[in-house]
Amino acid sequence: MKPKTFYLVSLGCAKNSVDSSSMAQLLVQSGYQLTDNSKKAEFLIVNTCGFIGPARQESLQVLSELAAHKRKNQLLIAAGCLTQRYGVEVARQVPGVDGLLGTRRWMDIVQVVQSLRPGQHPTPLYHLPDTPTVGADEGQARQAVKQGASAYIKIADGCRRPCAFCAIPLIKGAPHSRPAATILDEARSMQDLGVRELVLIAQDTTDYGHDLGQKDGLAKLLEDLVQAVPEIDWIRILYAFPGYVTDRLIEVMASHPRILPYLDMPLQHAHPDTLRRMRRPANIDWVYRTIEKMRQAMPALALRSTFIVGYPGETEQEFETLLDFVRTLRFDRLGAFQFSFEPGTPSEPLGDPIPAEVKEARYDQLMTLQAVISLEKNQALVGQVLDVLVEGNNEGISLGRTYRDAPEIDGLVIVENELPVGEIVPVRISGALTYDLTGVAATQRLAITEIK
Repeated sequence: MKPKTFYLVSLGCAKNSVDSSSMAQLLVQSGYQLTDNSKKAEFLIVNTCGFIGPARQESLQVLSELAAHKRKNQLLIAAGCLTQRYGVEVARQVPGVDGLLGTRRWMDIVQVVQSLRPGQHPTPLYHLPDTPTVGADEGQARQAVKQGASAYIKIADGCRRPCAFCAIPLIKGAPHSRPAATILDEARSMQDLGVRELVLIAQDTTDYGHDLGQKDGLAKLLEDLVQAVPEIDWIRILYAFPGYVTDRLIEVMASHPRILPYLDMPLQHAHPDTLRRMRRPANIDWVYRTIEKMRQAMPALALRSTFIVGYPGETEQEFETLLDFVRTLRFDRLGAFQFSFEPGTPSEPLGDPIPAEVKEARYDQLMTLQAVISLEKNQALVGQVLDVLVEGNNEGISLGRTYRDAPEIDGLVIVENELPVGEIVPVRISGALTYDLTGVAATQRLAITEIK
């Protein structure tokens, strides 16, 4: 074990990855050294996820394993979402935890590390102040993380949506948009590092700027980004909220080729009664109208959504409405979750009445339907030339993504021959799998606006 070294595990979503990267930057700036060997680190840090039950169990398992193998004088810090909401319970279930740091003060990681001393904490050191995670006290840490040729930039944190099933407002607190000037500076720094794709993330990107008194803040930010980072080829938007995809946002997306015609808009369900119980926007006519507007403005639009099956009170008729909705709108990408009961959320009084086997059957039925749609959409791309961002190569093949594929969550393109990693190359699509494509390198690019 070496002094002033740390080992960091990041669990959960890309937003957590950004926070983990920011904590690591602050530690390095303060003279600490990152190691990938847990046995050699003085400090063991786990940035936990606490969104749903399985994520909580994974976080507890990782913490327990590190605690069980801790060496003398090693110190274990539990940070992140699980700690923010269940700090006392984490300390009870994992006795080897020495310090706890919540989501709202990740920027205090150096203070927490410097406060810990081996053998001096018979009970864990709690650092869970209820203040925002963003603002002037971010210090010198970027809220951006580079992964290969892509980079995630967090534009806001927290959420004001009243979704009955979701614990995020309890974990993250009220929304706080980061200053546009800071975001643009971070985007420029990513451009300087050779990044080809920027992915904008927040709990709700379409709410960006609302707390700053702005209207259409995301649209304005996108326009500024296009000007600020002319060498970045792709700008991608994740996590839009229904009802907040405005005409102005659609216009900006359609007007700038480097803003990808891709949108992740979690809809969660399609039956108005289910959506009302979820405390979600229930105007399905708005969804149809807005998606039609988007597809008219951006014919190559790739639309991703997620849905929950087995929500309390979901009847067979309501579930059939969801299936009909998916058949009609034919999403390019679709994810689904079985309802996970979350204590303390507004849905708690509803309980969890739908049997697990019913949830499983509905999940399978929905994903089977989407598999058919996905394959048909992929087959329609055979023969076309798409730009592919190459992410890796080995043994005569390369793997990459098109504009239709967000990092880590969507499909891949399997390309013959080893292409340069980090470059965007034209690929002629030669075959279609359910979620992935195959292809060969081409010589001529096809503009996204020309894709059928």
